[in-house]
Amino acid sequence: MDSVMVSRRLAEVVSSPVRDLLALIERPEVISFAGGLPAPELFDVDGWRAAFDTVLSGSAARRYLQYAPTEGNPGLRGLVAERLSRRGLATGAEDLLVTTGSQQGLTLVAAALLDPGAVVVVEEPTYLAALQCFGMAGARVVPVGAGVDPGELAAVFARERPVLLYLVPTFANPTGRTLGAQRRAALVELARRYGVVVVEDDPYGELRYRGQGLSALASYDEAVVYLGSLSKVGAPGLRLGWVRAPRELRAALVVAKQAADLHTSTVDQAAAAEYLASADLDGHVRMLCGAYRERRDTMVAMLPQVVPDGATWSDPDGGMFVWVRLPGGVDTAQLLPVALEHDVAFVPGAPFFAGAPDRATLRLSFTSTAPDQIVAGLRRLGAALASR
Repeated sequence: MDSVMVSRRLAEVVSSPVRDLLALIERPEVISFAGGLPAPELFDVDGWRAAFDTVLSGSAARRYLQYAPTEGNPGLRGLVAERLSRRGLATGAEDLLVTTGSQQGLTLVAAALLDPGAVVVVEEPTYLAALQCFGMAGARVVPVGAGVDPGELAAVFARERPVLLYLVPTFANPTGRTLGAQRRAALVELARRYGVVVVEDDPYGELRYRGQGLSALASYDEAVVYLGSLSKVGAPGLRLGWVRAPRELRAALVVAKQAADLHTSTVDQAAAAEYLASADLDGHVRMLCGAYRERRDTMVAMLPQVVPDGATWSDPDGGMFVWVRLPGGVDTAQLLPVALEHDVAFVPGAPFFAGAPDRATLRLSFTSTAPDQIVAGLRRLGAALASR
């Protein structure tokens, strides 16, 4: 068969280096800090097995194997709404659309709001799959500096007239950065003034290891679109997320989802509803935070022993990532093959940038690696750095 000509829009979307890298590091001897993965040994396998057994053993079992409404399982939507409300974001079941992971939620928002050439503003660096999503929509992505200075953002809004402002304001991927309360209020007010839709991506918000929680951007304005997920606190293999959106946008999102997949897995939604109703997810999250806190602390304490003088790194209050910048004009994409020869992996920083990349940066994920392996892996990284 002759080669297939893919669409220009897809041809311009770069493959995720994280997904590509995961395929290269399956050797068991490699210690990987690459993927933003929850720790599989901490999954509540028994709780999820019981939830699936319950929904497939009861009188409604056949209904849970059938097609279902696009908006999602009403019981699951209600339970998620209650959970969000307890966390300070007043939400009703009718405010939510269940999605196949929060990544689909972002794709649906892009489909509903972005025409080719529309402008999206992002904090730089930012979640690389969001950059892929906006590229698929044919949008033009305009970055603002880390921390999202309101003065800079106002100038960009006035000059570029964007449709969307996309933020991961709590424990951001890749930097681990969290925007403070005053900054959050200022950004939402600017977006309201300029008529820009704010999309708040919050997959990590419950994984806080120190400090007090902050109000979601969506709590400042009902027009903010909020994306959530069970992937980081439950199990990513379920691919269950949600969009909290105002009514006028939610109707468009439902149409976009109908065109994408009709609805998210009926049986997985039913099991998730059963799990939220019967299991102690709050207790599970507390356990995760205790384990991940130790792993973060181990990584942050070990880094000074392995990186060269002049390196800097983040010390996040939560989430999954430490962001490192190396001195001396290093290109971490060229460092990666050397690291792999030393049986350790990370993600080079360049793909997280919408504009000119800082090639001396790299992302380390600590959640899926036990403390002793973090120590061993960072020693390997130090050896790789020393061998350059």
